[in-house]
Amino acid sequence: MGADRKLFTLAAALIGISIVLSYTLSVYTTLLFGVGQFHFVIRQLLFGVLGIFIIWGLSRLDPDIWLKRIGLWMFVISTLLMIAMPFLPEFLVSAVGGAKRWIKIAGFSLAPVEFFKVGFIYFLAWSFSRKLGHNDAIGLGGELKRFAPYSLVFIGAMFIIAFVQNDLGQVVVLGLTLLFMLMFAGSSFKFFFSILLVVVSFFLFFIMSAEHRILRIKSWWALAQNSVLELFPVSIAEQLRVPTEVEPYQIGHSLNAIHNGGLFGTGLGGGTFKLGFLSEVHTDFVLAGLAEEFGFVGVAVVVFLFMWMLQRIFKVANRTKDASIYLFSLGVGLMLSFSFLVNAYGISGITPIKGISVPLLSYGGSAMFGAAVAIGMVLMASKKAKLD
Repeated sequence: MGADRKLFTLAAALIGISIVLSYTLSVYTTLLFGVGQFHFVIRQLLFGVLGIFIIWGLSRLDPDIWLKRIGLWMFVISTLLMIAMPFLPEFLVSAVGGAKRWIKIAGFSLAPVEFFKVGFIYFLAWSFSRKLGHNDAIGLGGELKRFAPYSLVFIGAMFIIAFVQNDLGQVVVLGLTLLFMLMFAGSSFKFFFSILLVVVSFFLFFIMSAEHRILRIKSWWALAQNSVLELFPVSIAEQLRVPTEVEPYQIGHSLNAIHNGGLFGTGLGGGTFKLGFLSEVHTDFVLAGLAEEFGFVGVAVVVFLFMWMLQRIFKVANRTKDASIYLFSLGVGLMLSFSFLVNAYGISGITPIKGISVPLLSYGGSAMFGAAVAIGMVLMASKKAKLD
């Protein structure tokens, strides 16, 4: 059986849309950085073409030989790179706000965490398929004991990503993916909710341990509080209210951009909030830029394509008899879903902004290549699934 052509076409279509958005949304950024007007679109075109070739190349490989090799080696190598990054010299790494997240390679910067996510998901799928299953006999204590090695790996990853690299958004996506993979691997609901409680506790700890995260939560709450506090008695609402001087700058402009787009948008190149109101809108706020220039219709088309792509990924999981492929495809679909939702909820003010890019749509090589590897590996695995 061949790889899933529909999945390949949908991924390529989303990459094509990202190239268009990188051109039309980066107008102000090119002036800000003093580069040519085609600087970002040329780079995104290169990233996109390479991403499509990565997807195609991986889809041609034999899953019985290469899937395990690529998945486990990517997990090991990306883990070692993330551990080593704080100790690497400045000419090898790029730092933003003191956090070293990117490794410099031939004039470009790659973030190992994007490949770690894919490798981590494969490691979980490979290991869960061998060790987990129905747990009626061992009880909650037995499940917790069996999960202990995975928890140590995840806690180590959370420490590196959240503290060393200062990137809590990736921890949220990985944590949610791990939780749901555990549930689909056959864990009990008691175990699922026990781990959920632990993950939420760690998440709150990471928020309270950094002043900029607390300020980000306050900024979000300053925008959301009026509609939420209407549900509470006045005495309680006043205690929860944040002073209005906390200005939700980015979220406010993001919502205005979405509102300005209306049903059909301002047209290609017609957006105004990309002109300095939203910083680097072609990256984390690409959905807000899409909504302004292409309106609700444009967003609906992109969401439809993205959901169709997810449906093909989940179909691979559903139609295979291989437990590791089932869990890996499921994990990739969950990772892409949570990344999209975390970004969409953030730019629309439903949740605080996490700095997560939109898979295949946001500008940037690391996120593009990471998603391309994940989808390419699912396409490789789809050869062992009965698809129509």
